[in-house]
Parts: sequence; structure tokens; C-alpha cells
Amino acid sequence: MLRSVRPARKDVPSSAPLGRPRGRFTQHRRLDKLRSLLGQHTKGLTLYELAAAVGVTPRSMRRYLKEVSHELELEPVPTRAGGALRWRVRSGELPRKIELRRTQAYAILAARRLFEPMKGSTLFDEIELATERLLALAQRPGRGPNAGVADARLEQRFLYLPVAPKDYSTRTEELDDLFQAVADLRPLKCRYRSGAKESEETIVIHPYAMVLYKDSVYCVGLHTGRGEAGRGEIRTFLLDRMRDTECSALERFDLPPDFKVDDYFQGGFGIWRGTKKIKVVIDFDASVAELVRSRRVHETQKLTTLPSGALRLAMTVGDTTELASWILGWGRKATVVEPETLARDVATELEQALAHYPIRVRGSDTADGKDPDGVGRAEAKAKASRVGAEKKSEAAKSPGRMRAPGKAEDARARARKA
Repeated sequence: MLRSVRPARKDVPSSAPLGRPRGRFTQHRRLDKLRSLLGQHTKGLTLYELAAAVGVTPRSMRRYLKEVSHELELEPVPTRAGGALRWRVRSGELPRKIELRRTQAYAILAARRLFEPMKGSTLFDEIELATERLLALAQRPGRGPNAGVADARLEQRFLYLPVAPKDYSTRTEELDDLFQAVADLRPLKCRYRSGAKESEETIVIHPYAMVLYKDSVYCVGLHTGRGEAGRGEIRTFLLDRMRDTECSALERFDLPPDFKVDDYFQGGFGIWRGTKKIKVVIDFDASVAELVRSRRVHETQKLTTLPSGALRLAMTVGDTTELASWILGWGRKATVVEPETLARDVATELEQALAHYPIRVRGSDTADGKDPDGVGRAEAKAKASRVGAEKKSEAAKSPGRMRAPGKAEDARARARKA
């Protein structure tokens, strides 16, 4: 049982006033700070010292110690007879060292850019701390051919570069709450705006997984509401649409034993998970066949080389929502064979995109009325010739309808005979 005797000394200065801090300061941030304090002070700290350092009341600190005790084994250490107890992490629970070779450290460091959009969050701070330790290990002088080389800067030459990373600097609170809820299996309450609606609603999610997909953060979880479409189902939620998140400090949920995050993502074709199976066939020009062949875009894909040298891609997907944009990215090098609905979607996108450009591809003057290549004028002349030929042919078939020659024409005819 936690004792609330006020200590005679204060080894840890107060870093924040007691009570609720100003602004947003979520519970998991306090818990992170408490874990850090317990890890740093191996001899332990009293209840009041911990409360002053974290910036909460002793009553709140009792709750936080109880919460931390679920994941770390804490033990009370008496200071003196009748004095306050010091709380510390049992020695067997303290972090153990992990042996890594330089190559292993560089391999982990190569992915560090993946987390840069999360800058400002507690999650990123923890990752950055681990990165700095790995960097210190990797930059030690090497052995063998690299003996004595301490600044080869391989961490700058072997790395992953995100394509178009988002900036989550204004979403750090939501990011930390989501990670804490996923890590500790705790319900997450938030204001959420779905893609089909403009208004927000308050929802409670059991977040099963947090996924960084195409440089955006998604949550796969159970929508706990009942009675409305989409509720009571496992869905994907975009972090960008979450607001006023709150991770429960008292409740927990059980992770379904058969849950697999891969079931809710279609490889490179988005987070859409359909209940039906749709066969998709796309033909690629021979000039890009090698590029298509080198990528695995879907787990069901099958590639067939056609007699012309073109490459046919066949696969079975659950939803074609993001397929159209992917196909359009190949331009004229890709042709949808089936399904017809997908081919129609691609054609519609092309027509609507072309409508934004006043310059037609061929057979037209430019928007400023100029035709530097003379293509428009040549086609107009050819069209006029065709119309004239058609009129003459029609007149020849109906000689009774031909008008009588005028005086000027009679004079020219007599002149030619003379």
C-alpha cells in the first residue's frame, strides 16, 4: 500500500506547479516522464518527490504508480523508521543491454527518416533517443579494411527516403495518444470526421494497430458504437481526421487472436477492404514490361508475357477505389482489359482531366489562336476539299437541280472555244 507521509527532504526539484498543468498535457506524457524518472533514479523517489517532478498531486501520483506497476515491477524501499517510502523499479526489471554489430546498427538507422513526420511527439523523442545511441555505436572506428575510420558517415549514405512525407507537427498529441492506446490496448476516445461527412462525431475505438502507410498514419481498430452502419466493425481510421483524443487510463480491451493487419491493406492499392473479389487485368506496353515485372504490387498478381512483348498483369482485389489513379500514373503505357467498370473509371478521369486544358492534343489551334505547325489549317483545308467533292458528287447525281449557267460563265466558255 502506498504511504502518503510527506518527506523531510526534496532531492528532485519541482519542474512544474502542482495540479493540472496549463494547456494540453495528456496522461501518457506524465506516465512516460514517471517511467523515465524511475529508470534514472535507481535508489528510488518518494511519492511527493515524484509528484513534484511530474507536476501532479500526490493523489494522482498514486494512480500513476498503480498504472506503471502493470508493466514494471515496483518495490517500496523504506528510508528510515516512520519515514516516507521510496519507490523504485526492481533491479531485475531495469533495461538490459543489447549487443549489436555496426552493420546491424546501420541497418536500423537506415529507416530513421521514416519517422521524421512525427517530430514533436513523445513517440518521436523516444525513437530519436534510440537513434542517437545507435549512431554513437555505428560511428566507432571500424575493423578490418575500415580500421581506424571513425567518420565514414555511412548513416548518411545508406538510408530510406520517404516519397512525400506528411507533417504531423500539429498532431503530436493525437499521435502520442494513438500510440499509447495501441501499445497498452486501451480504448481511444476522439472527435472524428469520416471522408464522406463534413461534420464530426465523438467515437470510441479499440485500436488494434497503428500503421504508417504511404507516409500517412492510420489506425486499424474496432468502432465500438452499435446500431449504425460501420459501427461495431473493424475499420481503418486516418490520424489526420482525429481531434481531441483521449487514451483511457482505466480500461483495457483484448486483442482478437485472429487479427492480422495485412487483411486490411491491399498492397499498393490502399486501405480499402472489400467483401467481394474482383478480377483485374491490365496490359502494359513492352517498354515498361521490365519495370512492372520487378515490382510486386499485390499478393495475388500473375504476370504473362504477350506475343507482342507486352506484359499482362492479372490479380484479384477487394476494391478498385485506388486502382484508377495508379493506372493513370502509367499514362498510355497501361490499358485496362477488365473489369469494364474500371476501364470506364479510367476513361472518365482522362476526359475530365483533358477538359481542364484548352489545348487539344491534335487537329486544333492553340488557345491564343496561333497554329505554329500549321496542323489546324491543313486539316481545315482537307475538310473543305472533302465537302466540296461531296457537293459535286451530289450535283452530278441530280443534274435537274443544277442551276443554269450565268452570263459570265457563258462568256468564259465562248472564249475557250475561240
